[in-house]
Amino acid sequence: MNTVHSLVTFALDSQRYALYLSAVERVVRAVEITSLPKAPDIVAGVINVQGRIIPVVDIRKRFGLPQREIALSDQLIIARTSKRPVAMIVDAVQGVIKYSEEMLIPANEIVHGIRYVDGIVKLRDGMVLIHDLEKFLSLKEKRSLDRAMAQA
Repeated sequence: MNTVHSLVTFALDSQRYALYLSAVERVVRAVEITSLPKAPDIVAGVINVQGRIIPVVDIRKRFGLPQREIALSDQLIIARTSKRPVAMIVDAVQGVIKYSEEMLIPANEIVHGIRYVDGIVKLRDGMVLIHDLEKFLSLKEKRSLDRAMAQA
């Protein structure tokens, strides 16, 4: 019997991406982001969510997408890594989808050495790239973020 998994899907420009539902804490409307001195370039700053200071990751930079100002319609996905919660700026959260193992193509079967994508799910209306949050920041970026957060 195939195991069914759930993904939270979101858009950046015209491309669909996803995170495992188990990693997602919540989705909030875009809020003002406070800069974080000495943070890695991939970190846009921090936000305060119910008293917790959470780093905001600019995934557009990670994927080489065109930069743009944050719009009022943008959303923040607050997700958990093994080390800390992070927020990701996305154009729009599209919802939760379910998929079975046979719908998943492991990333290394498509492009060897792809670092930030865990796999691709083929759907009737296209493909969704699944992100691996644990691999999203390099070890150097994680250490730099740790130092910046400690000084904040």
